[in-house]
Amino acid sequence: MKLLIKNGLVVNADRSEYADVLIEDTVIREVAPNLGAGPDYRTLGAKGLMVIPGGIDPHTHLEMPTPVTRTADGFDNGGRAALSGGTTMVIDFINPKYGQSYLEACDICMERAAKATCHYSYHATVTWFDEQAAKELRVLAEERGVNSFKHFTTYKGSLMLEPEQMLASFALARELGALCTVHAENDEIITYMQRKLLDKGITQPRGHVLSRPPIAEGEATYHAIALAKIAGAPIYIVHMSCEDALHAVIRAQATGQEVYAESLCGHLLLDESVYFNDDPEIAARYVMSPPFRSAEHREALWQGLADGHIRVIGSDNCTFTQAQRNLGLDDFTKIPNGAPGLEDRMRIVFSEGVAKGRITPEQFVAVTSTNAAKIYNIHPRKGVIAPGADADLVLWDPKKQHTVSAKTHRHAIDYSIFEGMTFTGSPVMTILSGDVVFENDRVTAQPGQGQFIPRPPRQRIPPCHS
Repeated sequence: MKLLIKNGLVVNADRSEYADVLIEDTVIREVAPNLGAGPDYRTLGAKGLMVIPGGIDPHTHLEMPTPVTRTADGFDNGGRAALSGGTTMVIDFINPKYGQSYLEACDICMERAAKATCHYSYHATVTWFDEQAAKELRVLAEERGVNSFKHFTTYKGSLMLEPEQMLASFALARELGALCTVHAENDEIITYMQRKLLDKGITQPRGHVLSRPPIAEGEATYHAIALAKIAGAPIYIVHMSCEDALHAVIRAQATGQEVYAESLCGHLLLDESVYFNDDPEIAARYVMSPPFRSAEHREALWQGLADGHIRVIGSDNCTFTQAQRNLGLDDFTKIPNGAPGLEDRMRIVFSEGVAKGRITPEQFVAVTSTNAAKIYNIHPRKGVIAPGADADLVLWDPKKQHTVSAKTHRHAIDYSIFEGMTFTGSPVMTILSGDVVFENDRVTAQPGQGQFIPRPPRQRIPPCHS
């Protein structure tokens, strides 16, 4: 498709300018004022609108199996939710069972994503590690375009590696040019607290937040950063939720260590009071790890975002229906963990950030797109509006209001944790590889239109504030 976007405010992470954008096929050809085009181009008027790079959500769980069920959102409807919210690419997870071939797990995930409606890539979760695992992880990084490995410091017996295995995995990642990502929570603290609360008869969802205090996240973040320093590997802390963890990141960054932090749109908006709702079914909807924190932690995250210590905002989109949640109403440790966010991630960051003066429009673009593209080594192909970049763009109305409702959202669940909230700033059009796929509140992307985006081995990105 040939498109000419006229009279918009083109917002990149480093600057904003009034310009036109010329798109041919799947690529941006020119960005400049007063561009013209022939009759075979579709002209899109963007006066009063921002033209921004398509969002990149580096943390989703689409159609992910669990021991007893699977997440409700798949790559088809999940991609539609993404596109309607301004996100054109997600990075999901290859999660092999203990001892399962990483290459086999990758093949299964690629088959599962064949119906994707937005672009996608993968992290590999390191659930086991030995010489054979190292060989297969090498193939993923060098031949299959997977340049990030995820590690857990909790969920012993399923996802968690022992510290010496994690250190060995970090060292391999350094050799391969892969990024180490870490879910940082102290397993011993959580297990102890869970047992103590259940013994006291606290079985309701509020036990979830009580069993995962900020100190558990802070300690695990310090520990993971220390291992990364010894291995000489870059590290990326996922879904950071509290000031304790932020302090660990800031301290390491101040020494020059290559440490990146990601927070979630939900952690920037909600607080721990949601777990104390009198209706346990409603409280169960918010169970995710790490949990939502107090207002003080939320404000610390916003400050960390404004100061450049937090580089990326993801969604950790991991949806379960009310019936799936209810499986753990009598034991909070059995409630499936996760929350939606893929559709409203960018609206939340803009409304709570830009519209309220916490961050600039350029920072909004950085934390929802550009920084993820740089960190995961797909920039300048993605995350920027410039000649030669992929034509993944969004026409964003900074004044348009959007009210969330489970009746209209595109998630495959029967509730929303953002129900009734109104956000200022919303997409009016999303362009995927040069095709208009969201317009007039309709997503027209077809299953399979989203493509796998391989990510080559990365180079070191010097710490900086975007």
